Amino acid sequence: MNITKENIDALNAVVKVDIVADDYQAKVTQQLTDYRKKADVPGFRKGHVPMGMIKKQYGKSIMIDEVNKLIQESLNKFLAEEKLDILGNPIPRMKEDFDWAAETFSFEFELGLAPKFDVNLKSKKKVTQYNIVATDELIDEEVKNIQNRYGKISPLDEATEHSKITGTFVNEENEINKKSTFLATDLKGKTNEKKIIGAKVGDVIELGSKKLFKDDHKSEQHLGVSHDLDVKVSFTVEEITETEPAELDKELFDKLFSDGSVNSVTELRVKIKEDAEKQFQQQGDQHLLNAITEHLVENTKFDLPSDFLKKWLATAGEKELSSDEATAEYEKSEKGLRYQLIEGKIMNDNDIKLDYAELVDYAKGFIRTQMAQFGNMNPEEKELDDIAGRILQNKEEAQKLQSQLMSQKLLTFFKENMNFKSKELSYEDFIKEVYK
Repeated sequence: MNITKENIDALNAVVKVDIVADDYQAKVTQQLTDYRKKADVPGFRKGHVPMGMIKKQYGKSIMIDEVNKLIQESLNKFLAEEKLDILGNPIPRMKEDFDWAAETFSFEFELGLAPKFDVNLKSKKKVTQYNIVATDELIDEEVKNIQNRYGKISPLDEATEHSKITGTFVNEENEINKKSTFLATDLKGKTNEKKIIGAKVGDVIELGSKKLFKDDHKSEQHLGVSHDLDVKVSFTVEEITETEPAELDKELFDKLFSDGSVNSVTELRVKIKEDAEKQFQQQGDQHLLNAITEHLVENTKFDLPSDFLKKWLATAGEKELSSDEATAEYEKSEKGLRYQLIEGKIMNDNDIKLDYAELVDYAKGFIRTQMAQFGNMNPEEKELDDIAGRILQNKEEAQKLQSQLMSQKLLTFFKENMNFKSKELSYEDFIKEVYK
């Protein structure tokens, strides 16, 4: 057997595999001998069927199977030995006049080669790194929410501006039947507010569904239909309550923090700020990683073997794609492929990798956080090991955790090796700037 490679250009090559009978004949003969031992043909004792009959019936198909196995094994070995970094899989070149009765066989495979390039982590164009801070207004609002959450709830005879009204929205024709609780001030427009304020339990109030609430999301949440639906709904008042805010005292602080770490309003506000900014940091980090990804793809220039990849995509899936469909699929996946190559080069050049022990520790940390949410603050190490082991046996879950951990490691690397433009702003301004 002889395998050679011809470079078409920097991104495309052709591998030629020449095979002669000596390369596969011994295995074909062994297979035929095994078939003969097992063959059950009328008129012959088992194991004594003439070899000529066996060859005639099975010889060609066995030979084709053995040649295909040999090609695959040899091609894989050649790619590994030559250390060829290929994209997709080799594409066989089909020959219309191919003859399985020939003395020698020649097979050709097209290869798409990964491009050579450098990644500049210190480019002049800098990615913005947001420092999201909890404002006094946000902390004030959270303090009020805590006071109301732990406050004393009392029934009222009639609805006021600040009371909670519970009732059911109904419109039989549009199948609306939704129980909801809201404040009069949640409603959009003074006309709607006036209809609710002063209402008593048992009252039925007619309202228009379209943009009934100030927040479109709340309209859909309270009515169970699109905020743009314009119909009349009846609202039957079932309960009216008011909440007397809890006192900001030691009793409340101990309910919130059983470890006694908070003893004053000042310490409570500090704790709220810390917790909020920790959550903001997670969201800011996710945005930063996305921004770095976009930046690297945009600023790292290299060519891809696009024609080869389109041809490969056309036949790679269960269903063969047309030329137009393969082109569309390539355009949809090109950016992801580019970042995959960039990420791979950064990891190779900087020896960024993770081992199984790291993955187990990461999984245990994730499990520990989940268990803490259900009140188990100090799980035993063996319990964590057992759960982590079961999770990592699930291929899908293991891949998800591995991807999350690698993203963390890459983000840490980027923070240490890239220059950023820092910007401090409130969470509200961050949302406006980044997502709107």
